[in-house]
Amino acid sequence: MAEQPRIQTVGRRKTSVARVLLSLGSGKWSVNGRELTDYFPRPTHQIRLAEPFKVTGSEGIFDVTVRVRGGGLTGQSDAVRMGVARALLEIDAEHRPKLREHGMLTRDARQVERKKPGRPKARKRFQFSKR
Repeated sequence: MAEQPRIQTVGRRKTSVARVLLSLGSGKWSVNGRELTDYFPRPTHQIRLAEPFKVTGSEGIFDVTVRVRGGGLTGQSDAVRMGVARALLEIDAEHRPKLREHGMLTRDARQVERKKPGRPKARKRFQFSKR
């Protein structure tokens, strides 16, 4: 494993963009200058963020610093997850099959469909009145 001072990667999901800095340390998380549990209070988000470390068996080895913008908490947490997975891949390329198998390296390109004119939402229609 090549030891580098810092690895910076980008993860995206919906409209969220996360810049992840990974450095050797004791497993501390900093998200936009706040603790992980302060920024992502839901346990489901915290579990998803720790997944890349669990899959690769590198829990508690790296400190993670994240700057994330745009979207909501779910999009942001998935963007951070992708950024962490990419950073772990830069550290050791042998993690690629494990991370790929769990779908952490694939960009989820689904976006919100735009609202169309003459409709209340993207596909919903106003109630039809025969008379």
